[in-house]
Amino acid sequence: MFEKVDYIRVGSYTKKLNEYPALQAQVWDKIRNTKFEERYAKQDLELANALRLLDFSVYFDIRNIPQPSNNDGIAHYMAEEGIIVKQDNGLYAITNLGAILFAKRLVDFPRISRKAIRVVQYHENNRLNMLKEDVVEKGYVVGFEWLIKFIEALLPTQEIIASALREKKTAYPSIAVREAVANALIHQDFSVTGTGPVVEIFEKRIEITNSGTPLVDVRRIIDNPPKSRNEKLASLMRRLRMCEELGTGWDKIVITCELYQLPAPKIELFEDSTRVTLFSEMPFSNISMEDKLWACYLHACIKHVQGEQLTNSSLRERFGLKDSAAGTVSRLIKEAVASEFIKPLDPTTAPRYMKYIPIWA
Repeated sequence: MFEKVDYIRVGSYTKKLNEYPALQAQVWDKIRNTKFEERYAKQDLELANALRLLDFSVYFDIRNIPQPSNNDGIAHYMAEEGIIVKQDNGLYAITNLGAILFAKRLVDFPRISRKAIRVVQYHENNRLNMLKEDVVEKGYVVGFEWLIKFIEALLPTQEIIASALREKKTAYPSIAVREAVANALIHQDFSVTGTGPVVEIFEKRIEITNSGTPLVDVRRIIDNPPKSRNEKLASLMRRLRMCEELGTGWDKIVITCELYQLPAPKIELFEDSTRVTLFSEMPFSNISMEDKLWACYLHACIKHVQGEQLTNSSLRERFGLKDSAAGTVSRLIKEAVASEFIKPLDPTTAPRYMKYIPIWA
């Protein structure tokens, strides 16, 4: 494309694509049937120029593989992963997969540069006053560890003394933050143009937004096999240890939030985007009934996949409540049953010993 006009090679000549309707139809049909990761972000590059645009060293560092001493050796690994492709004319193309993960500068790839991750910090709990904004202009693999450290540096911490040593505890579990951000990168819909993943940090919550909606029912996000519209991206990110193994990411987000006795992570779906919210510590009395029911449901899901069941005792522990709150928790469980979030494992059991499972179990 040059000046918004598409061109194609016909023999030894470069022609306008719209002058060849049959070829144009074939080209667009091929594009429609090609996954985002396999399309070319840049093409017709000499090998040295293609590699110059990528920070391939991080690939070898993470995989603990000796980096080859010449470009041909490096190209072998990059081609095996689908990061670059050798074209029929002997030149090389960088795929969208290669660019979005390994670009030294995403701005060098105009078609995907808007998919850079943006981090915004606000004063208090609204968007009225922005304190800080940064855009990670590197590929996701190249900039991921810096991104997580940058986010965590903006989060509130408290100093605790354990075994006579002073330690800092963040307001949010590191694993939950890491997995939620990685999920946003993996599951975004790259066909939605003009926007990339956004991490917004408020005084008492973090909102992580990505384009597209989940391919699985959010109520089954714990137990259902995950589906990603970007399978190659997801697979490579997992092998490069940017996120957990297939299907365990949301388990760890929920479990670590429970261990911190935080409100359950919230998932909101919009027309063409998904937002996940992590909340900092909040008194049980301040949590909305909707969020209490969601926390109760997720607790039942986690217990179920572990081969256990939700009980009054386990739910009290999950919320950090004393034994004296048993009546309050019983009423919450009753409401969760009425709202068809959970159901008794055995309805004939005496109320004191009742156990509960997710409604779908």
